Amino acid sequence: MPKLSVYESPLVTRYASAEMSALFSERTRILTWRRLWLALARAEHKAGIRVTAKQVRQLERTIEDIDFAAAARHEKRLRHDVMAHLHTWGDIAPEARGILHLGATSAYIVDNADLIIMREALRQVAGWLANVIDALADFARKYRSLPTLGLTHFQPAQITTVGKRAALWCYDFVRDLDEIERRLGELRFRGVKGTTGTQASFLELCGGDHRKVIRLEQDVARQMGFAEVEPITGQTYSRKVDAQVVCSLAGVATSVHKFANDLRLLAGMKEIEEPFETEQIGSSAMAYKRNPMLCERATGLARLVMSLVQSTLQTAAEQWFERTLDDSSNKRIAVPEAFLATDGMLRVVAHVARGLVVYPKVIESHVRAELPFMASENILMAGVAAGGDRQELHERIRRHSQAAGRAVKMEGRENDLLDRLKRDPAFTKVKLDRVLDPKLYVGRAPQQVDEFLRSDVARIRRGYRRSLSRPIELSV
Repeated sequence: MPKLSVYESPLVTRYASAEMSALFSERTRILTWRRLWLALARAEHKAGIRVTAKQVRQLERTIEDIDFAAAARHEKRLRHDVMAHLHTWGDIAPEARGILHLGATSAYIVDNADLIIMREALRQVAGWLANVIDALADFARKYRSLPTLGLTHFQPAQITTVGKRAALWCYDFVRDLDEIERRLGELRFRGVKGTTGTQASFLELCGGDHRKVIRLEQDVARQMGFAEVEPITGQTYSRKVDAQVVCSLAGVATSVHKFANDLRLLAGMKEIEEPFETEQIGSSAMAYKRNPMLCERATGLARLVMSLVQSTLQTAAEQWFERTLDDSSNKRIAVPEAFLATDGMLRVVAHVARGLVVYPKVIESHVRAELPFMASENILMAGVAAGGDRQELHERIRRHSQAAGRAVKMEGRENDLLDRLKRDPAFTKVKLDRVLDPKLYVGRAPQQVDEFLRSDVARIRRGYRRSLSRPIELSV
């Protein structure tokens, strides 16, 4: 098995979907190059520029006949991948050989292909984000009213609900989807610009007719599905485009990291866990363990995507004048890996969000342990309503709370604040049990969930109806 003797990226073999892996495959890349060569030939024929209908038809017939072995031989000799594939296609389409790449530069092929592939990759990311949002929204609705401890500084604060917390996760992903859609809306075709972006070669081909050059470029852009073209480029489109796209993916990674970390903490608290397969092994040594392995995987992939931002920003910053070639080797790795890792982590999150396991009794026990402290203000108000002195009652609650807290921390005892207050004569007229219903302290959390689902989530569900509930098959 020769392939086991060489390194293969785990992003492809373990994490990313087959669709995303295929999108960044060599076949997709070269086929996209050929589609661009064909689009240019068609546009030039239409414009009356030395390209015949017969030559165009030969390109159309042979476009998918790619001999990668022959291309490798050409590249070994020519040391130029674009020219290698140009010769490879010319070998099987000899009548069109003379007009292939007419007026173009390598950047016409490579840059426009990269933009086309990034566009489709962004669409795939958007689809997975919609699935994550949909799954978390279902979970938020189901647990909209289940009280849980709200934590600030990882310390008990006030009561919230499990559904409200899920809505917080969900809203981060809504923001991410809005950002990805914005990137898609702003992505433009690089166009036919020539060697330094001046379109000098195409102006010559068009006999000095500027409007003819513009029509030619617009024709190619339309064939490739773009409504707009970059108005100004050097030899390449600005590498800030790559950096902006990867920054958007890093925003998704940030949301994934936060979600996965929260789930890992909740699993440690035994409140909520990721789905666990019947025969899944959590630890090779500790058979009882249910480690949050999927969330840990998502966290690791998210960290990779966030780290790639620096690389793409540096590449954009270091492009001298109209271009240098130090971008090529970097972007061949950084951009595909950012998408592959994002695809992998979103598939994990969608799977986890669809199968979250909740333990209401554990959640309730944690709430009960802290509720007397959180109810102290309500107890104070009830005492005042029963005729007590506010300042005196406040001091009594303070002393009892401190004593109960010491007993919990120093002696490992349960929170007995309520029992202490029941024994205090100052609170005999207060019906303490009535103020200890957790649902009294969730505020508008359930209503906020409902409102969020009706507004933001409903909009996304309408827009992505066809791509929701996509099947997920994690490789490991």
